[in-house]
Amino acid sequence: MSKIVEFKSLFDLLKVIPDEQAAIDHFTAIRWKNGAFCPFCGSTKVYHFSDKRTHKCGDCRKRFSIKVGTIFQDTKIPLQKWLMAVWLITSHKKGIASTTLARDIDVTQKTAWFMLHRLRAAATTESFSAPLDGVVEADETFVGGKEKNKHARDRKGGTQGGKGKAVVFGMLDRDGDLRTIHTNDQRAKTVQSIIDANVARGSTIMTDEHASFVGLSDRYFHHRVNHSAGEYVRDFCIHTNGIESVWALLKRQIVGIHHVISPKHLSRYLNEMTWRFNRREQADGARLNSLLAAADRSPLPYRELIA
Repeated sequence: MSKIVEFKSLFDLLKVIPDEQAAIDHFTAIRWKNGAFCPFCGSTKVYHFSDKRTHKCGDCRKRFSIKVGTIFQDTKIPLQKWLMAVWLITSHKKGIASTTLARDIDVTQKTAWFMLHRLRAAATTESFSAPLDGVVEADETFVGGKEKNKHARDRKGGTQGGKGKAVVFGMLDRDGDLRTIHTNDQRAKTVQSIIDANVARGSTIMTDEHASFVGLSDRYFHHRVNHSAGEYVRDFCIHTNGIESVWALLKRQIVGIHHVISPKHLSRYLNEMTWRFNRREQADGARLNSLLAAADRSPLPYRELIA
């Protein structure tokens, strides 16, 4: 089994992985770091063919490549280009646009868009191992264009409360992870059910003065800052500046990189941003390998993506 390598730059990646076989060997080392297994039945009785790309299960007798059962399954794009795409989406703080990726790795914009969504699917966290605790900042933001910039037929009228925009709710553990969710509304029942599912009871929660947070003091040590009165920090530690910085990063990613995001795919972009934010302390090469390790899941069919 090949040794898992961490790259320091895109140039370093291309130097170490100059061809398709090197890319396959690198992904194999990551996916099978604990030993080879069959993606169909899970058997560890696996035979390897001399082409270094084909394998066969000794139990179910099926043939497969290292890409079967991952987000790379059935792709016609060379794995070397996939690794370049993974580097770009994980090392750029605000991600990368499909048009830019298309130029950088010489594919069509449609192909680049599909590749990025498969990578976002890999960045999805299916379940959290433990609730957030300690000091947690909670806040909501709205995603959507300004009413004045929309066609008259698309205007919802008014901007109070984010009318006509998608609602994103987030929770940031000051000593841990970020979690973001695309919600249908910002009512107290919705917001507090999300908090209860993600934050350990008895934790300290910092919020603004929004009515949806009323009642949290029954289960948490709840502190509020009154933004409408010009208050942003109290006693040096009571604030929501951390989660608001996350929203600033999200808005820069949308406006500066993608320009527009449909509500249908908003959760995928949130997954990407949240995954990258929670690994901000990792080196670029470690992040690339982390996403490759998460690629071991069912591929996202194009038909499902555009449905």
